This record gives sequence, structure tokens and C-alpha cells, in this order.
Amino acid sequence: MNTSEFKAVAGIAVLYIFRMLGLFMVLPVLSLSGDEFGGATPALIGLALGMYGLSQAVLQIPFGLLSDRIGRKPVILTGLVVFIVGSIVAANASTIYGVIFGRGLQGCGAIASTMMALLSDLTRVEQRTKAMAVLGASIGISFGVALVIGPYIHNYFGLSGIFWITALFGMIGIVLVVSFIPTPTTQSMNRDAELVTAQIAGLLKHRELMRINLGIFLLHFHLMASFVAFPLLIESSGEISKQQHWLVYLSVLSFSFLLASPLMKMSDNSRWTKRVIVTALILFVIAYAVASQSQSIFWRIWCGMLVFFMAFNVLEITYPSLLSKIAPAGTRGTAMGTYSTAQFLGAFCGGAVGGWLLQMWDMTVLFYMNIAVVLAWMISIIPMANPPDVASRTVHLADVDNWTANQFREALSSVAGVEEVVIIADDRIAYLKVDSNRFDDESIDQLNKFSR
Repeated sequence: MNTSEFKAVAGIAVLYIFRMLGLFMVLPVLSLSGDEFGGATPALIGLALGMYGLSQAVLQIPFGLLSDRIGRKPVILTGLVVFIVGSIVAANASTIYGVIFGRGLQGCGAIASTMMALLSDLTRVEQRTKAMAVLGASIGISFGVALVIGPYIHNYFGLSGIFWITALFGMIGIVLVVSFIPTPTTQSMNRDAELVTAQIAGLLKHRELMRINLGIFLLHFHLMASFVAFPLLIESSGEISKQQHWLVYLSVLSFSFLLASPLMKMSDNSRWTKRVIVTALILFVIAYAVASQSQSIFWRIWCGMLVFFMAFNVLEITYPSLLSKIAPAGTRGTAMGTYSTAQFLGAFCGGAVGGWLLQMWDMTVLFYMNIAVVLAWMISIIPMANPPDVASRTVHLADVDNWTANQFREALSSVAGVEEVVIIADDRIAYLKVDSNRFDDESIDQLNKFSR
């Protein structure tokens, strides 16, 4: 990775971290802050938790398409400005409706897909997989850090302080975009990172991809529904003050990651993918069963949260990898777009439904509902086959004028380990699916014959 690529990857990763910190820091504290806002009810607090997901789901694809027309950086900067405005609105809110509106505006800064496209413009093909992995890791890091520092900041500055700090993060993001992240000299379509509207209809008919989209929808549904209840559950024990809630999240997240690591490693093996998903769903059922019977006993609450985050961590890592293996060659960008939309919609629905259930009944009913949803999720997994053990490759083609697309396709298909080939002649690019067990250095040497 050269200096320019390193700057691009580092800058966009840090931008991701700051933005996600701002969105997630409220999760462990918003349910505890109802008395700070006029008109607050559990249902409205749940809506405030998930509201960013609705606006993100609606706008991320249009923002991505807009960036193809006017450029990546103008769209990212506009999104950050909207994100900052939303944070300021929420920071100054005196009613829960102001918080809901502010969270919705935060989500309107839907620039995730555009940042992915910018990363694609600034990195070479051979470095792109590594760059995407760094971005994925940054999102995971920001989520964990947000759950720990959110309660800590809330202790000193209140919920409004969290939103003001979020606005500051957005301003730092603008500085990063303007002064640190390189500006691409050219803007090209990369179907492994960008959405192609013509592919959407076909992918929506792809049964396995829709199963994956349902899975990520339900995963983030559970996340938001649970965070309507978890902070209140910790408080109900009476053993942990609000000032110490960050210690609960730090310990739970640390131990859950360590305990879930074997399952995470197993998920990389295609033969174990389905079993890993089912195991994680069983862990969800155990977590909710323990939480529903905690009876305000702290150690039970802690154990329930530990098992919950074990399941969440496993599935949060497994599903993107599964998507990459299942998506047809040349469609990964579009598949990721529909996947992210499902994820954000799940966050919105989880917060809204979780808050409503808590208002109408109680936390026990909420956890029982979550168990029922997980059981239905398990049923949807039964027909699922383990994914093929494949990986994506992109090859820039030479001699386009001398060869036809069919000739390239036949030649590339003959390379050892190549399973699927899609040629985009106008872009001089071939998108491949390769067998991870048969594709080796010799195969790469053969592919280089076709590259410029």
C-alpha cells in the first residue's frame, strides 16, 4: 500500500469511527434519560433510538448515486454538515420530539456508501480487499468504544453533551475530508464497491441474498430492541450506579469478544457457516431467557448481556463474509447497498417496536418477543445451504481492442480456480469468483497475462 493509499484508508477509517461514535454513544444512555425531556415515553424513546436508521435507509442509495454525478467529496461534506445540524438540534432539544427530529437529521447524512466509493477511487484493485477490511474493523471498534464512553460522557455532560461532542466529531470529519483524505484524480465505477441500479431488481429475486438481508435486518432489530431495555435492566439491579455503567459494557464486550472468537474463526470456513449462525441464534435465545428471568439480580443481567453480545459479534462478522461469497461476480457493491438498507431498517424497526412493547407491557414481554423472533429466524435458516468457498477478484484487462469480451471470458474461465467471470468491456474490467481451495499463485500469474 503506497503513501496515498495509506492516507486514504486511514482518513476514511477515522472518519467512519467518528461518525459511528456519534450515532452509537446514545445507545446505553438514552433509555435512562427520559426524565430530561418533555413528553418522553418508552415508545418515543425507542423511536428516538432507531430514528437514524430510517433516514439512513431511505437516503444512502440516493446519496451514492448523487456522488456519481457531482463527485464523492461534495456529497460527503454535505452529509457531514447535515449530520452536524442534526446533532445540534438534538443537543438543544427540550422535548423527546426534538431528539427524534435530531436523530433523523443525523441519519440524513447518509454517506456510508459514498465513503466506500471514495475508498474504491483512491485504492488499487490489489489493495482494495485489505482497505475494505480496515473499514469493517473501524466500524466494529467504534461500536465497542461508543458503548463504553457513552455512559462515561453522559455522567459529566448529560445527553446534550453527547450530542455536542457528536457535532464536534462531525466537524473533525470535515477537516479530515478537506485537508487529509486525498482527492481522486479520476472517478470510476467499481461494481465491487458501488451500487448499480440496473442490478437491484435481479438481486431482490436472489433467494440466498434475500435470506442474508433478512438476517442483517433481524440482527439490528434485536440490537435496538435490546438497548431499549438493557440500560434499564442494569439500573434495576440497584448495584451499579449510572456512573459505573461504562464498566458493565467494557467487561461484557471484552469477555464476549474473547469467548466468541472460536465461533468467529469457524465462520470463515464455508462448511461451518450454517452451524455457526444457528449456534449464535441459540445463544440469543439463552441470552433473552436469562435476561427475562434476571429479577433485577445483577450477575444474571451481566450473564444475559454477555451471551447476547457473543451472539451479536459472531453474526455481525459472519453475515458480511457470507454476502461476499453469495453475491454474483460484479454485483457485490449493489448487494452491499441492499444489505445496508436492510440493516438500517432493522435498527429503526427494532427501536420503535421495542419501545412500544416496553410501554404497553414490560421488559419480560419484550424479551419473550425477541425469543419468538429468533425462533422464526431459525426457521428461515433451515433451507439455507453452506456458501461456496469462493472469493472475489478484479482484473483490469489489456488489449480490449484486439479481443472480444467472449474471448476474454473463455480465456479467464480456463484459469485454474476461476468459477465465474463477468466482463465489463467499456470499463476494461473483469469481475471473477474464484475457488479459494484451487486458486493459487500460479493462477494469479496466469491472470496477470490479461492485465495491463
